[in-house]
Amino acid sequence: MSIKVVLIDDESGIRKLLRKIVENNEGFEVVGESDNLTDAVTLFNKTRAEVVFLDIELGNISGLELAKIIADLEPKTKIIFATAHSEYMPDAFEVYAFDYIVKPFHVERVNHTLDRIKALSDPKKNEDMDKIVRYERGLDRLLVKGKESMSFVDIQEIVLVQRENNSTVIYTKKDTFTTSASLGDIENKLNSEQFMRSHKSYLINVSQIKKIEPYGRWTYIITFKDIHQDALMTAEKYEEIKKRFL
Repeated sequence: MSIKVVLIDDESGIRKLLRKIVENNEGFEVVGESDNLTDAVTLFNKTRAEVVFLDIELGNISGLELAKIIADLEPKTKIIFATAHSEYMPDAFEVYAFDYIVKPFHVERVNHTLDRIKALSDPKKNEDMDKIVRYERGLDRLLVKGKESMSFVDIQEIVLVQRENNSTVIYTKKDTFTTSASLGDIENKLNSEQFMRSHKSYLINVSQIKKIEPYGRWTYIITFKDIHQDALMTAEKYEEIKKRFL
């Protein structure tokens, strides 16, 4: 199955060039284009593209704002800024850009980014019913309460908590639970020595980390011992976790 790509730029010539580069790379498919924020959000919701090429300046609108919207909808979407403005790079870092390409760019530069994307695999997602979570004091468990049921989740069994499609999903070694509670609410109920906010959309059990590898220019990807799901980690958190184990 092809990797879906969306192109968002207010210059039709740039979109045409990017489309040609992308379509010359086997395994990628351009599924849409947009030149403004409103249409771009609608397009992304419709296509759920895995890769988005995005200009920083879209008329009077900042592409950074659009990147934040896309990241909230789907944290693992690979956002590649293609812009003439190198000074925005620190801001792009804040929204966890996969890459930052400065115009005018060479075909080889874009091909290199696409090669790295192709080398990465996308994990399958798992969902459950919408639930509400609270902490059961003294039991070392989270109570995940549904409309007609209650599930007690052993905190020691939690591997990963992440935002998915405007919900929060708790991954344990054997099960998953979806809640309407925010990631911050759950983070406040867990021990900060054991659990780390590795990225704005991910909360990880440090003791369950199997491997950390580069993922994009300023981001890392984490794999775990007992689940196939993975998580993202910022460069800042990567340095923090290194200090924990040195």
